[in-house]
Amino acid sequence: MGILEDAVAGRITAEMKIVAEEEEKTPEFICRGIASGHIVIPLSPYRDTKPVGIGKGLRTKVNASIGTSSDIVDVEMEVKKARVAEANGADTLMELSTEGDFREIRRRVVEAATLSVGSVPLYQAFIEAIRKYGAGVEMPEDDLFRVTEEQARLGTNFMAIHTGINSICVERLKRQGGRFGGVCSRGGAFMIGWMLHNQKENPLYREFDYLLEILKEHEVTLSLGNGLRAGAVHDSTDRAQIQELIINAELADRAQAAGVQTIVEGPGHIPIDEIEANVKVMKRMTNERPFYMLGPLVTDIAPGHDHIVAAIGASLSSAYGADFICYVTPAEHLALPNVEDVRQGVITARIAAHIGDMVKNGARDQDLEMGRARRDMLWEKQFEMALDPETARQVRSERAPSNSMVCTMCGDYCALKIIKENIDLRR
Repeated sequence: MGILEDAVAGRITAEMKIVAEEEEKTPEFICRGIASGHIVIPLSPYRDTKPVGIGKGLRTKVNASIGTSSDIVDVEMEVKKARVAEANGADTLMELSTEGDFREIRRRVVEAATLSVGSVPLYQAFIEAIRKYGAGVEMPEDDLFRVTEEQARLGTNFMAIHTGINSICVERLKRQGGRFGGVCSRGGAFMIGWMLHNQKENPLYREFDYLLEILKEHEVTLSLGNGLRAGAVHDSTDRAQIQELIINAELADRAQAAGVQTIVEGPGHIPIDEIEANVKVMKRMTNERPFYMLGPLVTDIAPGHDHIVAAIGASLSSAYGADFICYVTPAEHLALPNVEDVRQGVITARIAAHIGDMVKNGARDQDLEMGRARRDMLWEKQFEMALDPETARQVRSERAPSNSMVCTMCGDYCALKIIKENIDLRR
């Protein structure tokens, strides 16, 4: 019996208690949230993980995506990325390798982290078809389901599966006259190519009930993939994207009824004035399911700084109700992220998530403590409150002031120092 069925029956599990303590909620709150489909706790019967709750009323969670590419296959680097992501506060990982020994890479990553790990089975199925048959479009349909089960048995906690791209969505894409930024989802591109070449419906949509049987058997949380998300701000909120959302919203209801925990993924490139509408439409159409926001990037002209662009979008997304954000690294659109890119991506995304939680959940106690510590020039307390203490300490130590009370920005003319010497404004 899975955790969703336990929740529906009102049975509080050990995982619910752990998440409740972490989130400062009652176990009953977590149980009700899972039963209603508003909260998920991704699990796996094949490995022990640190339970994480994702959904309504909880802290916004951050995912870090790692994995090899066709140009760079360095398993040791991927293991280091996993460890650095966890050490810097990521809540989950996604292992998205597209080259090398898929099973060995995923096994190594899963062993290296205590976090919930996600995957996209479609990648492996298509790339294995390219190796075997010379083209991904020659992939046998059964391979999608075989790989899904195989990855589940390796201890995968959640899977992004492109169920919502069906023939209606593809037709919508054609009828709207194409896109300025094309299709940026690798999974979406693979599936559309397969459907058009074979003149068949998406097997993940057509055989959705069979997919649910596999996921339920192995206690995998379904993350309904967003294969038609915008890859350019000028494509945001178009008809193809909304059509896929409609399909995924319907499939989320079927998954819930089948006892499978479900997350719904959201669009990628969105101008800042459309974020609120996207979040609210997503939440309304999916009955408040946990919403996994990919990015969003709010401008297309900042390569090398897209972690900052995404942080702007993610902070607003979180404030408006997104529950789960996927980090973006400085290497986005340019290269495979290295270990330092992963570290920066995680920290930047955590900052964005916290900014959103300040609005969505009223989470401002840490900021209050930081304000007081700065007022009183308590440097150790400031480092304790910082989201990235290591960098804060390093910057201060490299440019140390002669007067340890202040910093070298203002030195002896520090406003806080002047006020402290003349009046007590503590509260």
